[in-house]
Amino acid sequence: MPIEGASKAMPLATRRVFRLSLTVALSLAASYSLQLPLPYLAPIFALMLTVTPGPPLGMKGLIGLIVLVAVTMGTGLLMVPVLINYPATGLMLVAVGLFVGNDLSVNKGKTAVGAFLTVGLTLLTAAGVASFALALLVAKILAVGIGLAVLCQWLVSLLFPEDPVTEGNPKSADEEREQSSWIALRATLIVMPAYLMALINPAMYMPLIMKSVSLGQQGSLVNARSAGRELLGSTFLAGFFSIVLWWALSLAPNLWMFFLWVLLFGLYCSSKIYGLSATRFPPSFWINVVVTMLILLGPAVQDSANGKDVYKAFAVRMSLFVVVTLYAWAAVSVLEYVRNRRLGVSGVPSATAELPSC
Repeated sequence: MPIEGASKAMPLATRRVFRLSLTVALSLAASYSLQLPLPYLAPIFALMLTVTPGPPLGMKGLIGLIVLVAVTMGTGLLMVPVLINYPATGLMLVAVGLFVGNDLSVNKGKTAVGAFLTVGLTLLTAAGVASFALALLVAKILAVGIGLAVLCQWLVSLLFPEDPVTEGNPKSADEEREQSSWIALRATLIVMPAYLMALINPAMYMPLIMKSVSLGQQGSLVNARSAGRELLGSTFLAGFFSIVLWWALSLAPNLWMFFLWVLLFGLYCSSKIYGLSATRFPPSFWINVVVTMLILLGPAVQDSANGKDVYKAFAVRMSLFVVVTLYAWAAVSVLEYVRNRRLGVSGVPSATAELPSC
């Protein structure tokens, strides 16, 4: 049961900051201690599940998540023969699946559900085209990573419980639906190029898929001006944080210090996400910073363990991230122009930045 003393003594925003940062850091430490092949996925899943204010998944939510994961994995594995034998049809089906996943995120308010569907569909099919055994391994990694994230969320929520969530004022359905449909289309267009690259070399470009999914999920981006500042700014800041954390970790390279450094950086970013610390940027900016930092650090740790050139690999990944970010900015600009021409207006006002809903 939740610890009532912590609930009464600590402000709600502070509890949310500690809950999110500790859940992410704990899932990262657990995934590395278990030596999972893609250990940075578990903390990213933990971020997706925990960033939205609210209690942890109950039994009903857990069953729904299990069904979602099973359906996603089954669909992804069934798509592999279609992609191999009928590539054009397979790519169109994947694009439709991506749009459905993004529509769940931005239209239905199911950010974590949509993200899981998008990640599972792209990673599984990309791996399956290279090797069906690799697809089964990725399916296992996704299942273990999501389960680990849920377990860490449950444990941390005992220390930092959430207050009951009250329903907010309803939004204009027609206007919101119109805007969200464009955002879902934009997110699909952002993910597809990274997915096509992953079909060529899944092992190399899987982090790029995660980065593109993170960019596509940023529903607060309505116009090109805010997109350039938020997309590029968050990517470069994540790169800077990754370098600083890597340097700090080199002073004492062990899992315990990795956990503590990620917790420290997570506390800083979480305080920005929940408004505990003043910031000019919306929560999605800082969420993208954390996701990108984890994607950069995870492969770097594995490269170091395998004796590879960490700095060269980091430079390559960072360059790819900048390229996909510039493409995302271009996609926002083109779709904004097309939408403005369609509506006959000269500009679209920026939407109010909000935390995603699960």
